[in-house]
Amino acid sequence: MPIRPATAADAPAIAAMILPVIRAGEAFALPRDLGEAAALAYWCAPDHETFVMEEDGRPLGSYYLRANQRGGGDHVANAGYVVAADAQGRGVARTMARHSLGRARARGFAAMQFNFVVSSNTRAVALWQSLGFAIVGVLPGAFRRPVQGPVDTFVMFRSLQDVE
Repeated sequence: MPIRPATAADAPAIAAMILPVIRAGEAFALPRDLGEAAALAYWCAPDHETFVMEEDGRPLGSYYLRANQRGGGDHVANAGYVVAADAQGRGVARTMARHSLGRARARGFAAMQFNFVVSSNTRAVALWQSLGFAIVGVLPGAFRRPVQGPVDTFVMFRSLQDVE
């Protein structure tokens, strides 16, 4: 399944993937009522390099890659990922994650850091750990789930030295 840079023509497909995740309020620290234009402006921000993974011309997932911080922290990458609901469980997230690690390394980043991984998102936590990310920090009760209430978030980090 090819992964390619997103274009303006991908906006409806990206919105269709990210808006349900935002509305659910279980994974992204974004307002649940965020409008489509604002959601796309966030996902495809000028400092984000945004990609789409597709199968037979249909987007199955998207991710963005950016510097985690500016200035003295701009050598560490950050990324966000979303998978279409009907494509979950097919390895789309893992494929995009591997691609993002390679892309980050190619861009000269030395490491990748996820700042706010919701601890109850166990599939994501397990995926990142299987790809070499370590939990380097715990933020107790930092994320409010809509029904269950506060849960911890993790700061996850890995070096990109061994990524080709």
